Amino acid sequence: MYLLVLCTCPDNSVAELIGRALVEDKLAACVNIMPGVTSVYRWQGNVEFAAEVQLLIKTASDKYPMLEEKINSLHPYDTPEIIALNIQQGDKHYLNWITESLKENS
Repeated sequence: MYLLVLCTCPDNSVAELIGRALVEDKLAACVNIMPGVTSVYRWQGNVEFAAEVQLLIKTASDKYPMLEEKINSLHPYDTPEIIALNIQQGDKHYLNWITESLKENS
């Protein structure tokens, strides 16, 4: 099973730090960094607006626990967004590439 993991970051430097670490540690095959996201959320009883950077992380489900741990260790937020969505379908060549990219010997 493959996952698309969503994670917002406060700025591009944090997004790049997390993205690089996940790919270097073979916890993610690919991380897309999408700047210019405006988040609206409730925090400590207040409605907040924040400019953020969205990460789209492609991985395999067996990597998720370590991926979550890595994000939490690097992320400055008290409660970072880490949401995993199952990838129901995808191009077989791309999905095979994810598998190959996450192998320890590649």
